[in-house]
Amino acid sequence: MRILHTSDLHVGKRLMGRDRLVEQALVLDEIVDICEREQIELVLVAGDVFDTYTPSSEAEELFYAKIKNFAGQDRAVLLISGNHDDGTRLSAVSPFSQEQGVYIVGNARTPIPVAPVGRKTRPVQSDKGYVIFENEKGEKAFVATLPYPNEARFKEEKSDLPYVERMQGWINEGVSANVNGYPSILLAHIFVAGGKVSESEREIDLGGARALPIEALPQADYIALGHLHKKQKLGKGHCYYSGSPLQYSFDEVADKTVKVFDLTPNGVENLKDVPLQSGKKLIRLEAESVQSAEALLKSYPEAWVELKLLLNAPLTQSDSAALAAHENLVSLLTEVHTAEEIRLESRKGLTDSALFDAYYQSAYNAAPKPELKSLFLEILSEMQETGGGV
Repeated sequence: MRILHTSDLHVGKRLMGRDRLVEQALVLDEIVDICEREQIELVLVAGDVFDTYTPSSEAEELFYAKIKNFAGQDRAVLLISGNHDDGTRLSAVSPFSQEQGVYIVGNARTPIPVAPVGRKTRPVQSDKGYVIFENEKGEKAFVATLPYPNEARFKEEKSDLPYVERMQGWINEGVSANVNGYPSILLAHIFVAGGKVSESEREIDLGGARALPIEALPQADYIALGHLHKKQKLGKGHCYYSGSPLQYSFDEVADKTVKVFDLTPNGVENLKDVPLQSGKKLIRLEAESVQSAEALLKSYPEAWVELKLLLNAPLTQSDSAALAAHENLVSLLTEVHTAEEIRLESRKGLTDSALFDAYYQSAYNAAPKPELKSLFLEILSEMQETGGGV
């Protein structure tokens, strides 16, 4: 069975206030083209379909129009909810989406219907935590599913078990149903320890300590992960984050891809990354003057730019206006290096009292009040006596 793996679409996500729906529409169309060109039979979307629990009507309209095209006339699409998705809301369209070959596993992980449908690839068996798909040739693929997990989302009682054991229990609910030994996939939206994080993912989103050791993952022919935006391979087997289809932060590289492979009785064959070309590139530039910065911005008219300016004096109002006129500039960072800063950096021999005087003078352009200075030195002394630091 020919399969495509993608994730972290984040439809509706903006870049520092800039709308990206047009870019998202283009890249979703490009994935549809890949499905047609590569003769894909099953599409796996590993969570974070939307960027927020309550996406805009424009974002919802765009996604539901495009996901129908993912399925085409004969393909099946299986998607799970991510931490950015409201799984209940996402699953609410299931009665309609299933008619189009799109199957959604939200927070409840309820079985999907296996009624006959006029498609070459279709689900033939399902229960809590898994789906078995069959194609026109009679080839079967077993897919265990794990949307972004916790007790609240899964409507379960709080457990005293360690998080790793709870995760393994949820995974095994699905994996253990593969009694016939079909070629298998784990489709999950989780944070696996060792994964490389990008700036567009906050620690609170990733779950902090809720990282699953790679050793805790089950045996499967292919593990299709979502959650991290950088494409990457983990461990020795076929365990992959496909990455987001667009750059969503400036530290992500531009070579975005989807994973394509054949799942056979012998395991994974013909695995490859298929490049995605749609969407603007996110690049970081550095300049030492406003003039050189403007020249750089003009050189990248089709990119989103984060610009770092190294200056000897603060920007004037006219300089700021000139830079703001460049629509591709989305983030401006300035470093002003002055003679005063150089003097401040060379105060290594000063006492704590003198350092406090210098800092207060630079921050407030005045000398500190004696009682404030006395209080600072008293607290500093107490911290040093107790082994604390500043």
